[in-house]
Amino acid sequence: RAADIRDVGLRVLGHLLGRSLQGGLTLDKPSLVVARDLAPSQTASLDKRLVLGFCTAEGGPTSHTAILARALSLPAIVGLGTGLRRLVDGTPLLVDGERGEVIADPEECQVQAFRARARTVRSQMDTERASAAEPAVTTDGHRVEVVANVGSPEDAQAALRYGAEGIGLLRTEFLYLDRQTAPGEDEQVRAYDTILDIMGRRPVVIRTLDVGGDKALPYLDLGLEANPFLGWRAIRMCLDQPDFFCTQLRAMLRSGVGHDLRIMFPMIATLDEVRRARECIQNSRRQLEQAGMPIAEAIQVGIMVEVPSVAVLADLFAREVDFFSIGTNDLTQYTMAAERTNNRVAHLSDALHPAILRQIQRVIEAGHAQGIWVGVCGELAG
Repeated sequence: RAADIRDVGLRVLGHLLGRSLQGGLTLDKPSLVVARDLAPSQTASLDKRLVLGFCTAEGGPTSHTAILARALSLPAIVGLGTGLRRLVDGTPLLVDGERGEVIADPEECQVQAFRARARTVRSQMDTERASAAEPAVTTDGHRVEVVANVGSPEDAQAALRYGAEGIGLLRTEFLYLDRQTAPGEDEQVRAYDTILDIMGRRPVVIRTLDVGGDKALPYLDLGLEANPFLGWRAIRMCLDQPDFFCTQLRAMLRSGVGHDLRIMFPMIATLDEVRRARECIQNSRRQLEQAGMPIAEAIQVGIMVEVPSVAVLADLFAREVDFFSIGTNDLTQYTMAAERTNNRVAHLSDALHPAILRQIQRVIEAGHAQGIWVGVCGELAG
């Protein structure tokens, strides 16, 4: 992310000058954190026990601050504009993350009404947690399978506590980021085994590496692109580097023994990509068989539906795969031509726009016509 680059640059410059160029965020009491924006290094130094919520002038729904707030189950309102910077330290605030409102110097009646609604929300959450392990059924009687979106073993443990019936998307980037060399096959096997053991017999959908766009790796030359979200990323990059790709696929095939492991490809745009990716799985299987290693016999293979071309041709793709997972964040971004990290066009990133809903309907109907599982992930599903 650009914010990460700025953060590192300021830290390096600060070391060269012998002084910090970023404001400290030391808290000595429970507080709301108000800032222009927050860098990862700043939030890392916070005592999370004292943070009540976040308000930032910049940022969007996928900014670092928003992601951290979701992970901590804290209210956060981002992209509030420059007016936020006129607040002075110690100003009483009401932060309503549900409504997206910040009230400075609230009146007593507003405080009391806010506290009453907060008690209602907490009570509702307690009730929901108590019934989390029960089957999810819509008000009109449709059974819905609820699975988790995770990116680490800790996430998998939390998913079980909250009643997840499996993992619908295991993001494997945690194995590749924040390091100077790519993870080896055995290291990946150990990581996948840890999460699969946590989930037991529940299904686990593992997404192959999805980097590029807002995620780069120092040991992969992804190059400089004018618009990396539309560039050489995810499955496109993996197919062009089959040895690198097959290392991950072999690890998945090995970890799948005795588990309900399923493989999913991201950023698919064409039928040819699906066929080439499946051929990589077969090549990886042959390599393991020749080495005499135990491998999973039958593994379901699916794709992310996040590029409009797949939604339009969903009936054709449904004949080639075992399941769909609709990635509503990127599907919305690419359909509405609005970068989801850009606050200026955030109003266009509406997953409930009729154009998005029609695509979701088309994909679900095409999947069900072929008898395959269809999942929905992203902010819309959360």
